Amino acid sequence: MQVILLEKVANLGQLGDVVKVKDGYGRNYLVPQGKAKRATEKNMAEFEVRRAELEKQQAEILAQARTRAEKLEGMTVKISQKAGVDGKLFGSVTNVDIAEALKEQGVEVAKAEIRLPNGHLKQIGDYPLTIALHHDVTADITVSVVGLS
Repeated sequence: MQVILLEKVANLGQLGDVVKVKDGYGRNYLVPQGKAKRATEKNMAEFEVRRAELEKQQAEILAQARTRAEKLEGMTVKISQKAGVDGKLFGSVTNVDIAEALKEQGVEVAKAEIRLPNGHLKQIGDYPLTIALHHDVTADITVSVVGLS
C-alpha cells in the first residue's frame, strides 16, 4: 500500500513523502491516526492544495513541544513508595506514576511520552529518564524514588 504522509513519522519519512508500507500498518495505524492518506491521484492533488497548511500546523506542534521541553529539562520528580529494608519497592513506579507526579508539579505529560528503557522502577534511587515530546524533541528528567517505612 502506498500512502502520503501527513506528518513526520519516525523511521518512515517526512511530511509529504509517498512511501510504501504494509497494508495492515497503513490501514490499522497510519490512516486512522490521521498520519497518512492513501496515495491516490485525488488525495495527492488534495494534499498539494493543503501542503502549506499542514506544514504550518506541524511547525506549531514542534514549537509547543520545544517550550514544554524547556520547562521539563533538568527537572527532578520525587516519588514515594513503600519499600522494604533492602531498598526494594513493594510494587513498582510506572510511567503513569511519573506522569501524575509531573502533573502535580504543573507540567502535563502523556504516559506514552515517558521512556522507561529498563522497565518499571523497582528500587529506591535516582533514575535519569527521557521524555519524548516529539520526534525531534526530548527532555531529560531525574526521577527520585524514596521509600516509605
